[in-house]
Amino acid sequence: MASISPTIAETPAQEVDWTARLRLILSYAILFLLAFTFLYPFLLTVTTSLKTLPEINENPVALIPETWTLEGYLAMQNLNVGRWMFNSAFVALAITVGNVLFASMAGYALARIPFPGGNLLFLTILGTMMIPGIVLLIPMFIILKQVNFIDTYMGLIFPKVTTAFGVFLMKQFFESIPKDLEEAARIDGANRLQMFFRVILPIARPALIALIIFTFQGAWNDFMFPLIVISVRQELYTLPLGLAVLRGGLGESLQWNAILAGSLVTTLPMAVIFIFFQRYFLEGISYTGLKG
Repeated sequence: MASISPTIAETPAQEVDWTARLRLILSYAILFLLAFTFLYPFLLTVTTSLKTLPEINENPVALIPETWTLEGYLAMQNLNVGRWMFNSAFVALAITVGNVLFASMAGYALARIPFPGGNLLFLTILGTMMIPGIVLLIPMFIILKQVNFIDTYMGLIFPKVTTAFGVFLMKQFFESIPKDLEEAARIDGANRLQMFFRVILPIARPALIALIIFTFQGAWNDFMFPLIVISVRQELYTLPLGLAVLRGGLGESLQWNAILAGSLVTTLPMAVIFIFFQRYFLEGISYTGLKG
């Protein structure tokens, strides 16, 4: 009887071990299926851009091409894709630099410098975030037309150079920074600008990188705003706006490999940026929810 009891005692532990392993396997299987569900459209876009048109028409959802070809990318050479990419990069970089500078300065002023009406001003800025952007398109077009910004780079950049979201993001982060750092800098003889540029901004790197990613992504992918600003000068088309006319520029038949090649060109830069800076991006988002 003494030799049987250890075996009986080990049975429940073995069952628990197998149950834990089964749950782990099921968890990984579910996560794999979810990941594949999200990745499949992107992978299909990549492979379809490398297919021939007859193969796409015959089996559009096949993941692996039977014949690999670059005819979709070669078809884009007939269009001004290089200029579209330059316009998108230039406009996105200009808007990003403006947001980093002005949103950080405005956020710091609202977080650290008390002045009459500061809270009301911040609430007003937050209130503008609740207005749908589509509602502002016609008033924006009228204003830009009055100042002769239609069909210009200034029309694409100037209205977007500061956003309410950027001010809100930076203000929330600045409030999480201890004021003791500024007091120590003040004792050392630093003025307000020196404290901002030499003490606060280096600490705010996670929030700044998050703001850079958000702003650059929004400007790079923006379609509706360039649509109302650029009406005649096609050489000022951004990449999303140019891809919208891609269907008409390739003739009556839809060349899906060229269309998806253009979509891939639009998507890849943002994917690369997010992959390299995702740690700072997530860190900045987590910090902005804190208060000092």
